[in-house]
Amino acid sequence: MPEALLSKKNQKIVKDGLWDANPITFQILGICSALAVTTQLKTAIVMSLGLTIVTSMSNVIISLMRHFIPSSIRIIVQLTVVSAVVISIDQVLRAYMFDVSKQLSVFVGLIITNCIVMGRLEAFAMSNPPWKSFLDGLANGLGYSAILVMIGIIREIFGAGTLLGFHVVPQWMYAHGYANNGMMVLAPGAFFLLGIIVWIQRAISGYAESA
Repeated sequence: MPEALLSKKNQKIVKDGLWDANPITFQILGICSALAVTTQLKTAIVMSLGLTIVTSMSNVIISLMRHFIPSSIRIIVQLTVVSAVVISIDQVLRAYMFDVSKQLSVFVGLIITNCIVMGRLEAFAMSNPPWKSFLDGLANGLGYSAILVMIGIIREIFGAGTLLGFHVVPQWMYAHGYANNGMMVLAPGAFFLLGIIVWIQRAISGYAESA
């Protein structure tokens, strides 16, 4: 029987992925997708869901196989498992969300070599049971997702005046001279936002003082 979900050890696994060791704000991983797919909230959400599913499923599969994987080929096995999961997700997107699939284009495929996914397999799933590995993959995926969604909301509102395609900036503001911020639709805009989020998260956590 796996430990209860709310046990202290499992709580720490979840908290680490969501906050204390967030893959983006603390480990500074997955930055490319954070800059590339967050111009619209919709693509940020789909990318987030895709990576969360991949990290969770891959962690569980590798954890189940960990005692049978020769050390010399463990990276190859990990890549094979991740590739199978990613290809399955990509085919589902092509079948049911083709427009979103085109917008995400190569970035879904790049989940295969995403350092967050591979890092969790190597650092956690290879040495922990399936239940803990699932929690670790889920927490890290959700921690990544929270940052992407946050950036996606800000960039779409200030860059296009919309949210999920619906206009949220009133027309009267445009009539009085308001203009969308062109920086928000470019990668530097996402980079600055990400830097601010990293600073806020580390300030709240007290990393600055401890450093």
